[in-house]
Amino acid sequence: MQSEAERVQDIALMSKDNIPIEFIRSEHEQPGITTVHGKVLECPTIDFSNQDDEKILNQIVEASRNWGMYQIVNHDIPNEAISKLQAVGKAFFELQPEEKEVYAKPPDSKSVEGYGTKLQKELEGKKGWVDHLFHRVWPPSAINYQFWPKNPPSYREANEEYVKHLHKVVDKLFKVLSLGLGLEGQELKKAAGGDDMVYLLKINYYPPCPRPDLALGVVAHTDMSALTILVPNDVQGLQACRDGQWYNVRYIPNALVIHIGDQMEIMSNGKYKSVLHRSTVNKEKTRMSWPVFIEPPQDRVVGPLPQLVKEDNPPKYKAKKFGDYCYCKLNKIPQ
Repeated sequence: MQSEAERVQDIALMSKDNIPIEFIRSEHEQPGITTVHGKVLECPTIDFSNQDDEKILNQIVEASRNWGMYQIVNHDIPNEAISKLQAVGKAFFELQPEEKEVYAKPPDSKSVEGYGTKLQKELEGKKGWVDHLFHRVWPPSAINYQFWPKNPPSYREANEEYVKHLHKVVDKLFKVLSLGLGLEGQELKKAAGGDDMVYLLKINYYPPCPRPDLALGVVAHTDMSALTILVPNDVQGLQACRDGQWYNVRYIPNALVIHIGDQMEIMSNGKYKSVLHRSTVNKEKTRMSWPVFIEPPQDRVVGPLPQLVKEDNPPKYKAKKFGDYCYCKLNKIPQ
């Protein structure tokens, strides 16, 4: 079990005007220097209640090719289900440290599941200003309830309710993205594991930081998933890279933020682009976010779909087991 002093939440309580050196980013990463200030990125917003299916298809396909991210409004997930998911996650992080440590990721674990701080190998030995809780929420056979907090008591119910509504969004996105490649509606989902696809929830907890200009919550990365569906709280923090510049992404209450992940880019042979993004932190407020990573099972081999590979469009990516892909990426080993 990690000693409690290593949790960012505890470090934040002890940091008055400055932050420990390991959280200070090098100049090419410091948000104070590298953010385009005074401009908010208006990434595409797609209204799922639109009756014009073709319009939705064109918007999603275009956003997935040119942006790798978009926000969905009127998506049929009740606002109440989202606010309950957020309330129980926030309540967990406000527990006493020893209560949270019960759910700590075991030190020798091969999985990311559990409460923790460090996730991947950081090249310059730097740390992100964030604690997290990971656990799978679907399919039932993949769930390990040992990592689901028992406190607050409604934690499980709120998560299950949210996931129940999430399925419809996932299915619609996979179908549309499949059609957008000129394939049958179920092809992409099938390639990513079909009904065995894993939904992995991560709760990010970014406590207030005295020097938000120097630190990052999560460093620049693309997601390893096929798709990521995220809800943030109302504290600004998501940034996307556009033409080599970093911009804040506009917060829309109750919208779902969609990221195209690496596996979708691979399956589409580069047609859809996984988005480079990062998170910043706030001086006064706690930022939180709830991404659900929609992933192939660990032993599923993922590569460019054979239907998309032709003589004039050779495969741009190697096919490999998703678990091996994650291992390489987290340990910074070339794919």
